[in-house]
Amino acid sequence: MSDTKLPKTYDPQTVEAPWYDRWESSGAFSSDPDSAETPYTIMMPPPNVTGSLHMGHALTFTLQDLLIRFNRMRGRDTLWQPGQDHAGIATQMVVERQLADQGID
Repeated sequence: MSDTKLPKTYDPQTVEAPWYDRWESSGAFSSDPDSAETPYTIMMPPPNVTGSLHMGHALTFTLQDLLIRFNRMRGRDTLWQPGQDHAGIATQMVVERQLADQGID
């Protein structure tokens, strides 16, 4: 049995920085539009401007992350592209209210 003791608090920089550097140097965050591999792309919707993040957002992003990683492991050229606002009308209403509060017509 090992006598290794875990620290009482988690220090993300100690653990995550080396992994991030490894992923960055391996090209894990890039795609090649000229690749001969079959592309796999997901458009990532941004969070709504009208509210805070909730479990639905967490589920959506988790599933998208899983699909991108799975297809990358299968050798496909993957791209998880940040997208455009998918709640345009709601966003417009929030912005119009903010402008009205500032006295801007």
